[in-house]
Amino acid sequence: MRDIDDDAVAITGSSSGIGAATARTLADAGVDLALGARREERLTDLAADLREEHGVAVEPIPVDVTDREAVDDFVATAVDAFGELDGLVVNAGIGLAGDVETMPDEDYRAMMDVNVDGAFYTARAALPHLRESQGTVVFVASFAGEYPRPGNPVYAATKWWVRGFAHSLEGQVGEDGVAVSVVNPTEVRTEFASEQGEAFEERFDADDVTDPTAIADGIRFCLSQEGTDTVSELDLYRRDKFAGW
Repeated sequence: MRDIDDDAVAITGSSSGIGAATARTLADAGVDLALGARREERLTDLAADLREEHGVAVEPIPVDVTDREAVDDFVATAVDAFGELDGLVVNAGIGLAGDVETMPDEDYRAMMDVNVDGAFYTARAALPHLRESQGTVVFVASFAGEYPRPGNPVYAATKWWVRGFAHSLEGQVGEDGVAVSVVNPTEVRTEFASEQGEAFEERFDADDVTDPTAIADGIRFCLSQEGTDTVSELDLYRRDKFAGW
């Protein structure tokens, strides 16, 4: 695996959960970071902690991934700060449950805007810079994008889209030296589902579901790829909890 010390990586959805865990894991490896999310105070606090604990350069950049111009500015600011972009973690996402017949338009639109449009805007803005560095894009999708999910079919559909987009993108940019990987978690102890009630980190005990640091380790693995072979897709699940999928 490639040493990623001194790489520059941008992460969306990095103020909590998988994004924040990934930031900590990469900072521990010596990676300079551009942290993107909507919650500026959380970003600023996390950036300060990472600078103090790991001595890496960290740029907290507030961004709403549903805003194309804001995403373009996020990537441009990251490149201006570090002079290059070696990796991108497309992690921002939202999941809302509900039956198709009764789902409000705003819930449908929110998931499409963040999970689909946001992923597209972020990848598109970063690709010219990743071509220059022959870097890596890691999309955080979900097992919901691989198997039927009757409890949240629209969320599942957005993650199917992310996987399909990522694999097709891989075919488009692979010859330019850009690697594209997809990481699929199952349930993870994060703030996921907090928009509709109890977040996973409150609903589940530590031993019940995956810790976000395990997903962060998988993302680091993908970013450490070298040579011409690519980790196209990485499924991460608790082997003691997999029954029922």
